[in-house]
Amino acid sequence: MSRQYTISDLAQMYDTTTRTIRYYEELGLLRPEREGSRRVYSERDRVRLQLILRGRRLGFHLDEIQELLDLYDLDPTEVYQLREVIRKGDEKLVQIEAQIRDLEAIREELLDLRARMERLLAEKIRGGAES
Repeated sequence: MSRQYTISDLAQMYDTTTRTIRYYEELGLLRPEREGSRRVYSERDRVRLQLILRGRRLGFHLDEIQELLDLYDLDPTEVYQLREVIRKGDEKLVQIEAQIRDLEAIREELLDLRARMERLLAEKIRGGAES
């Protein structure tokens, strides 16, 4: 018999909340068994949760993660799924590189503004000292 986990086990294991795990279950990302009112998570659920959390950390939306997880079920060879992960990863890299460029431009603007304000402040202080 494979290892089973409670919702609390998984929450502790991945430093997340039980509410987050329940939310993923509501969306169909996780499908635990039930023993009465108790959720019982399989090793497969544990791995899926790990992939969901990693995907979120990397900036993927939950619908994108769902799409990738569903591919595991459709293709036991995982070839198509791996190609899709590479493709989506490349798309995410393009987005991140654009965000980095935008942030660098904002940083430069702020540095220029700060330098102008420092010069203006110095002029005001010098002007006030001359009065």
